[in-house]
Amino acid sequence: MSDSPVEATYPIPSREKDPTWDRLEDQITWYGDKSAKDKATYKWMKKVEIIAAAAIPFLSALNISQASTSWSHYVSWIIGGLGVLITILEGMLQLNQYQQNWIAYRSTCEGLKHEKYTYLAKAAPYKDAPDPHALLAERVESLVSQEHAKWASVQQQEYKVKDGGGQAQPKAGG
Repeated sequence: MSDSPVEATYPIPSREKDPTWDRLEDQITWYGDKSAKDKATYKWMKKVEIIAAAAIPFLSALNISQASTSWSHYVSWIIGGLGVLITILEGMLQLNQYQQNWIAYRSTCEGLKHEKYTYLAKAAPYKDAPDPHALLAERVESLVSQEHAKWASVQQQEYKVKDGGGQAQPKAGG
């Protein structure tokens, strides 16, 4: 087995000279970075929620057993604050959809990487295409457009929920 690296069968295009390749690399970077950020945010918020939720029963038991001490009043405030914190974090998770975005962005990023490596290897569908580079551009834009359409659909659904559950409102005068 040889230790020499595998070379691409197409030359790797220059980002400065090739807008398609620049777009592909830019989108891989954007979706990869955004996915990682949303994953980190989601996991951080869930960890804080779990710790806060676990602390509430412990502090409640401590508060009951130490009801006559001067600091039990403060413990009650801490318990209430932890409940408020959990509610705020869960609301932010639902509002910003960090987990769903993390998964969708990672999926799009991996799809874009798949196109990149399939193109570089001259594998199907690129190997028999009359213009493999144009096909790459079409497929990259298709993936990005699909992601945008999904995002727009979610935004529209959220708007309908906020606007009376998506029920049609009667028109004035009609």
